[in-house]
Amino acid sequence: MIQKETRNEIIRICQRMDARGWVANHDGNVTVKIGADLFAATPSGRAKFDLKDEDLIELDSSGSKVSGNGKPFSEFAVHAKVYALRPEVGAVLHSHAPFTTAVGCVNQEMVTTGIPEAVISLGPGVPLVGLALPNSPEFFSEFATLIPHYDAVMIAGNGIFTWGKDLEQAYLRMELVEHLAQIFAIAQPLGTSHLLAASQRQTLLKKRAEAGLALPPDPARPHWFE
Repeated sequence: MIQKETRNEIIRICQRMDARGWVANHDGNVTVKIGADLFAATPSGRAKFDLKDEDLIELDSSGSKVSGNGKPFSEFAVHAKVYALRPEVGAVLHSHAPFTTAVGCVNQEMVTTGIPEAVISLGPGVPLVGLALPNSPEFFSEFATLIPHYDAVMIAGNGIFTWGKDLEQAYLRMELVEHLAQIFAIAQPLGTSHLLAASQRQTLLKKRAEAGLALPPDPARPHWFE
């Protein structure tokens, strides 16, 4: 059963995402872990601005509906993969936040090492899954390799996924990525970005570890973690 507090929090986050312009039409989805094999989720085919708590559905880890009137959304398998590989995660968000989506559409990843505070909150970068059909074997093969090393992943042509211990943390991570993407877009025409030196990055990554946020370095992007 989805508790009233959880329902209210999901609706609040959906309304915040809509107010920020991160979702349009039926874009985006939200899940919260509510049991060992149970998840509260937004339904498919519904705009986020007018969702009511009775619209939310309950799913198991296979994506089968346990309760509720709506239909499961097709990208739940992406959420399920995050929960499977990161047992500490309590919530997953997906949106088409415009600046972040634009960065992914031009096939660019986003380093955070030009803004010290972002390194502590997100790590040294936000990686990109290359263009692939959602839920395809090609997509999951690449996406699964990134989950253990990051709390935010951009998807070429399909926005961003973020996750955290709860909905608020997952939301704040998405907010920060979109803020960085906006700065990235503004800075690009102005010239080459100046990034932190390796010793400075290590100082910030140490602070990230001390805050209990550290994740294993990504072997595919060792230069981000050196």
